[in-house]
Amino acid sequence: MKLNDLGFDEWFEEHSARFLREDGGIARVSAVDRGSYLIRNEAGEVQAELAGKLYHQIENPADLPCVGDWVAAQYYDNDASAVIHGVFPRKTFLRRRTAGENVDFQMIAANIDAAFIIQSCHFDFNPRRLDRYLVMAADGGVEPIVMLTKTDLITRDELEQKLAIVGSAAKARVIALSSITGSGFDELRQTLCPGKTYCLLGSSGVGKTTLINRLMGEEAFDTKPVSGTGEGTHTTSRRQLIVLDQGAMLIDTPGMRELGLAGADDGIDAGFADLAGLSAQCRYADCRHEHEPGCAVRAAVESGELSEDRYLSYIKLRKESDFYGMSYLDKRRKDRAFGRFIKSVKKHMKD
Repeated sequence: MKLNDLGFDEWFEEHSARFLREDGGIARVSAVDRGSYLIRNEAGEVQAELAGKLYHQIENPADLPCVGDWVAAQYYDNDASAVIHGVFPRKTFLRRRTAGENVDFQMIAANIDAAFIIQSCHFDFNPRRLDRYLVMAADGGVEPIVMLTKTDLITRDELEQKLAIVGSAAKARVIALSSITGSGFDELRQTLCPGKTYCLLGSSGVGKTTLINRLMGEEAFDTKPVSGTGEGTHTTSRRQLIVLDQGAMLIDTPGMRELGLAGADDGIDAGFADLAGLSAQCRYADCRHEHEPGCAVRAAVESGELSEDRYLSYIKLRKESDFYGMSYLDKRRKDRAFGRFIKSVKKHMKD
């Protein structure tokens, strides 16, 4: 296997000179587990850890290596272990705001070609949650592909209704499938391209692990029986990159309960392209689509051209992104000021 087979293209090649060491090589992060890393190179997977210098240079947790990152590594112990000395810039990424009061970002995966946004056709189906995933993908420059699983649990008419709802919200490809009947898997396999990386996003129990097992043709990962409601239960405990026999790569992720946004204005505009098109017709260029006169977006809601639910979802996500985006910028300013203070103290101590 060559690095190109793992997604290392000309874009990363242009950055390699900054990070390569004479005694090292290039690898891709395939798993992260509590500060321990698994990296994959041409020969296989190797356990790795961060170099002390790199660890102290990193100011933000979001800058730590995440699954999908390309890194510069130095090998030892007969190439059985490695030390990570540098992290390449990210071409694309998936991230969310960390839970709780501490406003920061948590990286989900990096250098993704497409995100499979998975919702079950049964109890997990949630258009508002889909909106959040679409914004997350757009914010990181990742192509979204919506996947509706467990189609065997609903009627054909119910499936058509859900496909219509998704189609009105997402300007993205939609694949409907069932791991029980196998319906839709031929279309999914045709979507997967060798050397490309796809990330699976969705709540616990929507069938991500079952989907991977079916694509691999074996029960490579544990799944749990469905509950009495017909829904699955959480099994994936960490993010990891899996290389399929045909050459495509999948990144499996644990189910996410919270999908907080911060500073994702561009992602919201891209995720709500229909509203962005309408906003060009507003009387004021800086229209917030709330109380301003001559707002084309609110007019579309009143006329029925735009659903009120989609409009309210847009307003809610934009306000959340603006609020936490400002909080994040304020936090970063304080962090930088504190960092300068510490450096100044150390300098005076040396003097």
